[in-house]
Amino acid sequence: MRTPTTTRAARRTAVALAVCAATGVLTLAACGDDGDSGAASSSPRATAPNASDFSGEPPSALASSAASKKAEVKESASRAAESASQRAHDFEASVSAEVERSRQEFTRELDKADGKGNAMDSVSLTGKPLAETDNVRALVVTITNKTDAKASYAVRVDFSDADGKVVESTVVGAKDLAAGDRAQPLAISTKPPEPHLTAKVAQAQRY
Repeated sequence: MRTPTTTRAARRTAVALAVCAATGVLTLAACGDDGDSGAASSSPRATAPNASDFSGEPPSALASSAASKKAEVKESASRAAESASQRAHDFEASVSAEVERSRQEFTRELDKADGKGNAMDSVSLTGKPLAETDNVRALVVTITNKTDAKASYAVRVDFSDADGKVVESTVVGAKDLAAGDRAQPLAISTKPPEPHLTAKVAQAQRY
């Protein structure tokens, strides 16, 4: 003989089965007999992706870091080379500008000199072999400060052809030469090595 309690339980079971069938839910724990209260419901577990679905390998953090460092080093080296080149260019320009300023100063002093100047006996010329100068005519101008005080010197060297005609002149000098010291700037001709030219000190001024 069924009791009211048994009848109610049977009805609940039937209703639950009907709902599961209608919704298509396959979780057995959810559609089981609610009288089986001890059954624990479980959540679906995530599964690892199939390796065959991927091609290649994921980027390595270490490899990426190494590539970044390599690029940084390359860029740094490029900047250093460019900086060195710029410094060399600036230095060359600075030297050229200083040489030109000195030449202008020497020329002004020679223009003020009386005749050949007051220091002809302080200057001498020594020719350098063309083999040592790649066929460029160059002479060593030896300037000796024979006084007992610091002094500066301006010298003009003339290059003359076989007829004695001056075809080129160059100006050199030495600034702030100490007493008894000497300097040896080069007087360089821009003319070709042939025909032969004769060089001589045309003016020498101490100031």
